[in-house]
Amino acid sequence: MSLDPEHEKNLWRLCTQGNVEAREELIISYRPLVFWIAGKIHVSDPELKQDIIQEGMLALINAVDKFEPEREFKFSTYAYHKIHGQIINMLERSEKRAPMPVPDEWLQVVDDDEENRSDDDWLDTAEAISKLEGREAEIVSALFFEGKKPKDVAKEKKLDVSHVYRLRRAAITKIRMFLGLEGV
Repeated sequence: MSLDPEHEKNLWRLCTQGNVEAREELIISYRPLVFWIAGKIHVSDPELKQDIIQEGMLALINAVDKFEPEREFKFSTYAYHKIHGQIINMLERSEKRAPMPVPDEWLQVVDDDEENRSDDDWLDTAEAISKLEGREAEIVSALFFEGKKPKDVAKEKKLDVSHVYRLRRAAITKIRMFLGLEGV
């Protein structure tokens, strides 16, 4: 079902004002996008197809709820990235390829044993952190050196907070690998 641009604009206006019927019509109108994206993703296990569609629908609903029409982006582009990303994340989790969860105690910058650390330990850690690149480096810097909260970093960088946590886990895993602490 394709929406008339003027009607869609009106639906977004109503949706942002809390109109449930407008929200539902938008979700139903963009539902074919979920099936199209799901059809493009090839999985070896046919039973995963239904899970992919379900995950895509959850992402679509979330995209409708978080979309900001006043920013004048096309919803289909915004929704495509949200849906595709959430499906890929689900597949990575199901295939156990997602980054290994890191215990919270590994994430603390300063610990109780700070006095017992040598300058070499701090230099090694700083060197490991300097090897990070791109978004991981930005996230580590914002969270650990600037003391920002994950939700604030997500808002500032226009990311989902779950993506900030994934980047943090991946960065911590790399730092531990650089320090030779993978199995510790």
